[in-house]
Amino acid sequence: MQFLRRSWRNQNDIDDLCQDIYARVFEAASEHIPQPTKPFVFATARNLLIDRARRDRIVSFEAVADLDALGVAIDEPGPDRTIIARDELRRLQGALDRLPKPYRDALLMKKVEGLSRKEIAQRLGVDEDTVKHNIANAMYALADFVYGDRADLGGTP
Repeated sequence: MQFLRRSWRNQNDIDDLCQDIYARVFEAASEHIPQPTKPFVFATARNLLIDRARRDRIVSFEAVADLDALGVAIDEPGPDRTIIARDELRRLQGALDRLPKPYRDALLMKKVEGLSRKEIAQRLGVDEDTVKHNIANAMYALADFVYGDRADLGGTP
């Protein structure tokens, strides 16, 4: 009870929480008695409190007739964020286009197609270490281009 009083903000719910904990522990004990019992009871109480807190944060659609009344911000980006994102994608595409072909091919196969280094090496007919170095060099070059002031993508990082 002390744990519940310290951990739960609404003191009116303490008795109900205690009964729910007893019910959960009883159900678990019907299968087998947990050893040691004290940590099990406290873990059950903690999990119940977490479940209740999550449930309290959820608002059902039936409870709110007008979703605009919630005053929740829309997750869609505004026009300014859309323009910035498109500009960043254009810059990234330009950087990818400027990569040497072995770097670009290895990087796209790894990051876009999700192939392993072994599969990429087989496709390109090169050693796995070469694939590893090409991917690393491509990532360094892209990072330099996007975040740094160096625009030479063909050189070594």
